[in-house]
Amino acid sequence: MSKPMLRGLLVAAGVLCAATLATAQTFPSRPVTFVVPFAPGGSTDMVARIVAQAASPGLGVPTVVENRTGGAGVVGWSSAARAAPDGQTLLTLEMSYTIAAGLIPTLPFDPVKGFVQVTTAVENPHVMVVNPNLPAKTLAELIALLKANPGKYFFGSGGTGTNTHMGGELFKSLAGVDLVHVPYRGAGAVLQDLVGGQVQVLVTSLPTALPLIQSGQLRPLMVAAEKRSPVLPDVPAAAEAGLPGMVMKFWVGFAAPAGTPPAVVERLNRDIVAALALPDTKKRLAELGMDPVGNTPAEAQKLIESEIARWSAVAKAADIKMQ
Repeated sequence: MSKPMLRGLLVAAGVLCAATLATAQTFPSRPVTFVVPFAPGGSTDMVARIVAQAASPGLGVPTVVENRTGGAGVVGWSSAARAAPDGQTLLTLEMSYTIAAGLIPTLPFDPVKGFVQVTTAVENPHVMVVNPNLPAKTLAELIALLKANPGKYFFGSGGTGTNTHMGGELFKSLAGVDLVHVPYRGAGAVLQDLVGGQVQVLVTSLPTALPLIQSGQLRPLMVAAEKRSPVLPDVPAAAEAGLPGMVMKFWVGFAAPAGTPPAVVERLNRDIVAALALPDTKKRLAELGMDPVGNTPAEAQKLIESEIARWSAVAKAADIKMQ
């Protein structure tokens, strides 16, 4: 390499480092935008609004939540990926992001490298529920029933590629049973038919099913977590029920565009984690059935990578594809 070329590279590197340092020192310079790729009113949107509001005092600037909907999340994800890597725009992402990474080969960004993770904010477990008229009162009895009647019973979902679909496919794979998938347009429709007996099995988030469990309209067989849930203390966790691999949690986290300076990511992590620890934040999240997490960027990145690998494997085994 010639000396002029080397000098040019060193100058360019110096300019880049100076720009990165300047960004870190002046952050945040204006309101921080939290992009939500779904419509207002859903659980992901509500978590983003609670956390954004709570983090604003620590950040020292207002926070704004923008709902950029379309393409089952792709529009919002892509918009955030194109944002300037200065920490002023954060993506609110949840488990559907990691499912889509294995189902949609044409995503206009790298789902692993396109963002730097800030933190996993909250989580809650899934639960397996059945119609109470089904002659199975435990998970072991359900598996025995399904193995004795392959293809006779149905599991519902909120649509192809949703968490409820992937949860059902994961159960089928782990238990070695033949359940027929029936996709619906949304959680409300599948819950209605589950109560009515048109479908018999559903894996869904605990807050979604809890009211129908408490009213006796659905029977819980397993909490898809490492330990029992305080709200369902009599329902066994995955390992207790005999399927230790059936741990499945709904989670919501925050990420910044790739290239965001580490100092900015650390600042965002610090202020968001502090916001999650506030009593009022905990109370508001608990009302949604959410448990605060507030982990490190490295831990959040590990979750993203492991979830993408997991759901990609489930999709491949079940031959699930989306365009």
